[in-house]
Amino acid sequence: MKLIRFGEAGKEKPGVLIDEKRFDVSSIVTDYNEAFFEENGLEKLKKALESNPVLPEVDASVRLGSPVARPSKIICIGLNYVDHCRETNAPIPTEPIIFFKSTTSLCGPNDDLIIPKNSEKTDWEIELAFVVGKKASYVEEADALDYVAGYALLNDYSERAFQIERGGQWAKGKGCDTFAPLGPFLATQDEIADVNNIPMWLTVNGKTFQNSNTSNLVFKIPFLVHYLSQFMTLLPGDIISTGTPPGVGLGIKPEPLYLKAGDVVELGMDGLGSSKQLAVPYTK
Repeated sequence: MKLIRFGEAGKEKPGVLIDEKRFDVSSIVTDYNEAFFEENGLEKLKKALESNPVLPEVDASVRLGSPVARPSKIICIGLNYVDHCRETNAPIPTEPIIFFKSTTSLCGPNDDLIIPKNSEKTDWEIELAFVVGKKASYVEEADALDYVAGYALLNDYSERAFQIERGGQWAKGKGCDTFAPLGPFLATQDEIADVNNIPMWLTVNGKTFQNSNTSNLVFKIPFLVHYLSQFMTLLPGDIISTGTPPGVGLGIKPEPLYLKAGDVVELGMDGLGSSKQLAVPYTK
């Protein structure tokens, strides 16, 4: 299945994508939130759809929100592509680097990117994200995929001056509003033939900057589920973003390139759709 949420920001309803058409399933499901995943909602929804219910179609012009409701956590993995480590002059990690994005950074896939107040260095990062399907604590790597609800496209926007030059943790540059557009949809595991072989791309104003494949991940998803669950309980609906490949603005030579108002960022992954964000200045 491909799960979507649609409607005005903060008032989204749950839906599904079937043969590229959008359908409202709010008569079956309250929302794609922690309770939904915890209560075996994916299987229940699948069975309900197999009965061919009459569902209202949703016009393609209606805004898409994040395909999952605001989770308890958004966890990100840093420096998880070898070439990205090299372009940022960082050592290849021997264990996953973990940081958090604020849950208030989550937004729809095509919502505007708000360049933060006093931002100097807003950057892009295409990433494969996955959503936790059930409570996970001390999970064995061999069992890890049993805890994955599905996969989605995410842009891990980063303000590099906040992140690197202001001291403390990376979270300063990662959690700004609109810094985590997710979707357009959440694809359940059966929708993706090989999660370790997904081509991915990102353009800014039509020019390609990132062009890679999830085969280049240093730490794969089963290991990440296992590893993270040693340090914290993962809850249903939590979003884990797996890192970005080379081609971020910070790594461009001879001078880094950062986003400004009016820039258009587009990104996509095979089987997970594409998204598009217009950069706009912060206003009160």
